[in-house]
Amino acid sequence: MHTRARGFTLVELLVVLAIIATLLALAAPRYFQHVERSREAVLRENLATMRDAIDQYHADTGKWPASLTALVDRRYLRAVPLDPITESSRTWIEVPPPGEAGVQDVRSGAEGVGLDGTSYSEW
Repeated sequence: MHTRARGFTLVELLVVLAIIATLLALAAPRYFQHVERSREAVLRENLATMRDAIDQYHADTGKWPASLTALVDRRYLRAVPLDPITESSRTWIEVPPPGEAGVQDVRSGAEGVGLDGTSYSEW
C-alpha cells in the first residue's frame, strides 16, 4: 500500500502568503509613521533640554556658552545629545545671539520636514 505524505498544497500556501502580504501592506505604513513620530518627539525633547541648559548657563554666568561642548564641560549637560533624525551629535546648528559671541539657541541640522509640514531646521 502506498501511503500518501500529508502536507499543504501549493494553492493553500499561496492563499496563506496572500493573507500575510495583505496584513503587512496594512500594518507597515502605520509602523513607519509611528517610528517617524517617535524620532520627532525625541528631537523636540533634545532641543528643549539643550535650550534649557543654555538658559541656565546664561542665568548663572551672565554670558552665553561658547559652544555646546562648553555646556558639557561645565556639567550643564552630561553629553551633547544625538539628533535622532541625522543620528549624530555633530549636526546641531548653534545660533549666536545678535551682536555677541556664543550660543543663544540651537537648531537641528537635519534636512527635510516633519510630519506637521515644518522644516526640522525651524524647530
